[in-house]
Amino acid sequence: MQKRQDQRQLAGSYWEASRPPPRADRQLIGNAQFDVAVIGAGFAGLSAAMKLAEAGVSVCVLEAEHVGYGASGRNGGFCCLGGTKLSIHQLIQRYGLDGARNFLAYQVAGINQVAQRLKAWGVDADCHSQGEITLAHRPRDFDAFKAEAAFLKDKFGIKSRILDKSALTAEGYGGSGFYGGLHMPYGFALNPMAYLYGLADQVRKKGGRIFGKSAVTGVGRDGDRWRLDTEHGFVRAKRVILAGNGYSKETVPKWIHGRTLPVMSSIHVTRPMTDEELAAQGWTSDTMASDSRILLHYFRLMPDKRFLFGTRGGIFENEPALKAMHKRARHDFNTMFPAWKGVESEYHWYGKVCLSRNLTPFVGQIPGMDGLYAAMGWHGSGVAMASLSGEKVAGLIMGSVRQEDLPEPLQHPFKRFPFPSLRKLYLQGAYWWYGYQDM
Repeated sequence: MQKRQDQRQLAGSYWEASRPPPRADRQLIGNAQFDVAVIGAGFAGLSAAMKLAEAGVSVCVLEAEHVGYGASGRNGGFCCLGGTKLSIHQLIQRYGLDGARNFLAYQVAGINQVAQRLKAWGVDADCHSQGEITLAHRPRDFDAFKAEAAFLKDKFGIKSRILDKSALTAEGYGGSGFYGGLHMPYGFALNPMAYLYGLADQVRKKGGRIFGKSAVTGVGRDGDRWRLDTEHGFVRAKRVILAGNGYSKETVPKWIHGRTLPVMSSIHVTRPMTDEELAAQGWTSDTMASDSRILLHYFRLMPDKRFLFGTRGGIFENEPALKAMHKRARHDFNTMFPAWKGVESEYHWYGKVCLSRNLTPFVGQIPGMDGLYAAMGWHGSGVAMASLSGEKVAGLIMGSVRQEDLPEPLQHPFKRFPFPSLRKLYLQGAYWWYGYQDM
């Protein structure tokens, strides 16, 4: 027996306001049995469910709230390179040049996959931006860009572009304190909620089940299957995929405790601006952008002439901390784009970014837990990475993908943070140090 969801929990995002409310998936009441159960209806979980359903595998997705409630419906809509906090040089040091090349190719494949899905499904996701640009917030960062561009071309064949300050002005990147830019030719911007709703529709069309308002409260063995308990029932499944990312419950299962670190990302979206207001600041480009800080800002001009501005650095999810985070974000926006100080933010919200101690994602079976898989840890860049990784973890379950087929950075299970109960406190110290380094 099932019943429909109660009132939706809203994040207050522009993405929610820009699309009709999602289909209300029924809540799980009673018990059910599937070949595979997925925890989390985000990019990774839905991609896995879609792939499994296509192959005729009985699959359900258990979502604590509704499609779009977690990070997949709250992010900045950057379908781009990423998924790790390791630099390309650190990746080479840890995994070798070939390992880094494979991982980069995987990221590009994820971007292409999302673009192909949108086209095949006929989803209008307000796509724009050809690639992304990183803007130097200090002269020495721009000097480093020149060496980086030469390195990327030599080792990876990437044809990036270097823009000096005059080129930034000419191409519509007007902001306070930008000393040059490095443009990468991969990625595009989109409305993530439009894509996510399209992905959920595909799961349903192919026979997968999505249960809303069905938070998993416990995972344990029940004979030859796993049992996933919810408020009003349970699911028994041969295989389970953990895809909750930063919204995972730390005790579901106990293995995950202390192995991830959810941190906050704050986003503001302005009202639509006039051509005169855009010209006053000198920002007319629709390219995805971020600055060169460790605690970066990310921003873009959207098709309806609203400006999206996001920040990293929040840790604690309580009212005073969130209020201070949004206030700090607006202060940074005013400083970087002074001509727009009077342009109000019509929407502001936050989402949880999932970090791992490894600083890389994990896609695979959890050691010592037969039939329990994870696809998590996107480090703030999950649109492309999570989408492709969801399909890959489904392939692992079906036997069409081997663990060694994945890039090495994805193969290693998360290590536990030392003194896990204190990890947010020592991250605060790290953020203070990062802030000092960004000066």
